[in-house]
Amino acid sequence: MAKNIKGLTYKDAGVDINTKGQFTTDIYTKMRTTFRSQVIENPDGFGGLFALNSRTKKYRQPVLVSSTDGVGTKLKIAFMMKKHSTIGIDLVAMCVNDIVVLGAEPLFLLDYLASSRIVPKVLHEVLDGIVEGCRQAGCALIGGETPEMPGFYHEGEYDIAGFVVGVVEKDRIIDGKTIKPGDVVIGLSSSGIHSNGFSLARKVFFDKAKMKITQKLTKYGLKTTLGEELLTPTKIYVEPILKILDKHKTKKIIKGMAHITGGGLLENIPRILPDGCAVKLEKAKWSVPKIFSIIQDLGKIKDEEMFHVFNMGIGMVLIVSKSEAESVLRDLNISKETGTIIGEIVKGDKIVHII
Repeated sequence: MAKNIKGLTYKDAGVDINTKGQFTTDIYTKMRTTFRSQVIENPDGFGGLFALNSRTKKYRQPVLVSSTDGVGTKLKIAFMMKKHSTIGIDLVAMCVNDIVVLGAEPLFLLDYLASSRIVPKVLHEVLDGIVEGCRQAGCALIGGETPEMPGFYHEGEYDIAGFVVGVVEKDRIIDGKTIKPGDVVIGLSSSGIHSNGFSLARKVFFDKAKMKITQKLTKYGLKTTLGEELLTPTKIYVEPILKILDKHKTKKIIKGMAHITGGGLLENIPRILPDGCAVKLEKAKWSVPKIFSIIQDLGKIKDEEMFHVFNMGIGMVLIVSKSEAESVLRDLNISKETGTIIGEIVKGDKIVHII
């Protein structure tokens, strides 16, 4: 009698192995478009393979640099907009920008994309963004994981994380140790909020101001909708920075760099300052994107809180000697990157003063 009872399957529990199998095949096709010469193809393997004996021969004492990150609650905006094609760019940016500040060239990236149920259209959009981000950063997407976890995530939602590995010459690691008073602070413009501060931004727009994700921001002087503005991808700074470092191989023209993420300018710049150094920034020196003034006005947020939470228009900071500043600015301009002198290093105890 027991033989006539239909047993449960994995699909009954919410996991469709066939759908996942096809998605995995499609993923590899897209991954291949990011491959560098060092990637050893292994489509059905348990791990990604990357050779360190070709391009990396140029390094005498190569040091591997790694980082992992996600995009926080910016994902909620993607869910609300039903637009997933750029969130992968954010993911790559958050990872590679964190290692390029050490002078590292990104080599490869792994991704983790978990959902309650694989919806091929949605996950393909996410993957397209990751692939585009890898192309911009010059790194290979060599593997990842796409678990289905029914009952764990809300239907239609997912989470993503990235893991990047790069390489830098040991004696060219940029660690900020040579920074001294009199050095110049160069700010590279952000594209907007990037991927930090979204919990506060969502609180302001949706809870306090009761705005709709589709609301146009014309009255604030912007041509976008709220959702479009919030989903603007995080800038990837790898190419312009590596070009400068490659051009000046005989000396460390950049003394220190800081990726301006959670904690803003006030908390990220001190991470690279040596003892006895502080920073004085002049906020009149750069243009703050309108999205930040909108958040501040609607939420009645104090200046200090804004600078603690958001990048305020500066996504990356470079610290160079005063004599090298103009050369670095020219190199950035050649790479079509907007760089501005926004302050200087002064005597102090690892504090950022904004005047």
